[in-house]
Amino acid sequence: MTGMKLHVETRGHAGPPLLLVHGWGGDHRAWHPLDFGGRWVIAPDLRGHGRSPAPATGYRPADLAGDLVPLLDQPVVAVGHSMGAQVVTALAVEHPEAVRALVVIAPAYGADEEEERLIPGRLAALRAEGAAAALRRLGPLPAPVTRQLLATPGHVLAECYAGMYTEPGAFGVRRASARYLAGLTRPVLAVHNVPEAAQWEGGLTGRHPRSRTVVWPEAGHFLHVEHPSAFVDLMTSWWDA
Repeated sequence: MTGMKLHVETRGHAGPPLLLVHGWGGDHRAWHPLDFGGRWVIAPDLRGHGRSPAPATGYRPADLAGDLVPLLDQPVVAVGHSMGAQVVTALAVEHPEAVRALVVIAPAYGADEEEERLIPGRLAALRAEGAAAALRRLGPLPAPVTRQLLATPGHVLAECYAGMYTEPGAFGVRRASARYLAGLTRPVLAVHNVPEAAQWEGGLTGRHPRSRTVVWPEAGHFLHVEHPSAFVDLMTSWWDA
């Protein structure tokens, strides 16, 4: 299922365009702390999030990526946080003509065996309690993120989580992630806050020669919001190089 009409914020004019894809339970405002100067920015609300419609189905990363394709009239540098990293990865694998390069921030793929065992219980709690279960699992969040999460319908949170980890074709767990990421043909800048996850991603075979993995162990899951200037500098220097 693709082609959902999304709410989109755009700004700037200098290219190539940056497509900024928020994470689970967020919206386009998640990127407001980051100053990209005059660069052309396209920041959508994914299906079910923010001001975009919230249908009953269509929440696999590939579905969410398909919604983005009509927004793009030239290849983009696709930047995604957490679930958004899965979405931009799906965009690059399924629609490679739409993507110049990827930047993934604390990506929600590569779940190890310990985390994989927790997935069924987490999904059941999301289906029963919605955002309350999400907040209980995530712990303290920046206030704007909490507000965005609480505004996201419970079925959207549950179905997005299932789309990432349990639906057919999901690539959230490590062995599926490695297979899916092998289909990437574009360079990837991966920025992690967990050293073990960075080591795993950096060790994947068949990566583009310009791909790079960086770890900021002092940062949290929202590392781009915690250190916005440093993140923008890292991203733009990698791309401009």
